[in-house]
Amino acid sequence: MRYAKLPKEMFGELFEALKMFGEVHAPVKRGKTFLFTKVSSPSEASLNYNRTMLPPKKYFMRPLEEILKVKVGKGYEPVVEEPKRIVLLGLHACDINALRVLDSVYLDEPEDPYYQSRRANAFIVGVSCEPDEYCFCKSMGTDYAWTGFDLFLHDIGEAYLVRVGSARGEAVVESIKKSMSEPMRDDFLKLRDLELKRSKMFKKELNASLLPDIVDSLYESDVWTKFSDKCLACGSCNLVCPTCRCYDATEKVELNLEDGVRVRRWDSCFMRSHALVAGGLNFRPTRLDRFRHRYNCKSSIEPKTNTFFCVGCGRCSAFCPAGIDHVVVLNSLWGLAT
Repeated sequence: MRYAKLPKEMFGELFEALKMFGEVHAPVKRGKTFLFTKVSSPSEASLNYNRTMLPPKKYFMRPLEEILKVKVGKGYEPVVEEPKRIVLLGLHACDINALRVLDSVYLDEPEDPYYQSRRANAFIVGVSCEPDEYCFCKSMGTDYAWTGFDLFLHDIGEAYLVRVGSARGEAVVESIKKSMSEPMRDDFLKLRDLELKRSKMFKKELNASLLPDIVDSLYESDVWTKFSDKCLACGSCNLVCPTCRCYDATEKVELNLEDGVRVRRWDSCFMRSHALVAGGLNFRPTRLDRFRHRYNCKSSIEPKTNTFFCVGCGRCSAFCPAGIDHVVVLNSLWGLAT
């Protein structure tokens, strides 16, 4: 892995080089929360943030989108999307690992053409972060990104140690090499010390060993009833989750009864309709059933990346209107005090 050192006063040079690749999007504060949106200058970006409400997946699997045009009686025609190059600046390691999980789903055979095109045209720049009271990515093994990015910026105080993760990232570094330098031994010592300090800052800890088996085998535990009684079944946790991948597809016909469109939108396994099938059978008819299902899903391991379907970003806990904490629920299964 190649590293380069970028003084913070030269960050503008990197920003301009990224703009040469495509439209730059970064976390921006709106009220009390952050969101990824288009920025035109480095001063607009808030790289020292905790989490965005909606994860970066919104750029690759959109909340609502048209996928097919329908001609009644004549068939379907795929919606053709013009490729657009973007730079996602400021992703945390957990969100980078979450995209790898989504890749394993949407880039598997058959490949989703919309997701594939958007991923191929996205330049990913990660940035180091400090955990807050909701973060538990360390427990899930996703507090560090080994792959899945083009560049990763490690904040070491007066400079960034830039980790190069792809040929495209290498090209950007080469384009501003006069503004950068080779890191010295003291720079790596700073990185080591900061990573050690960061590791000790986590307030949340989840015992993830044997977690899939524990969640599955304790299906009848009273823990599920205790917390599902508090749950509003609103689906907020699914909508803010960076690895939730379910969507619903519906069709609507225009008043002329000839033209129509098929759309897909994010779906939530907390919705009653999610497990409803033809004939009226519902595999998860109760809120308790749906509550247990979600935790079973998030505690499962994605076989290709060998990571959990939960990356420990803390969004589900931070934005739950009922105040349900993901870690507290799972630790309760272990009989740990809450």
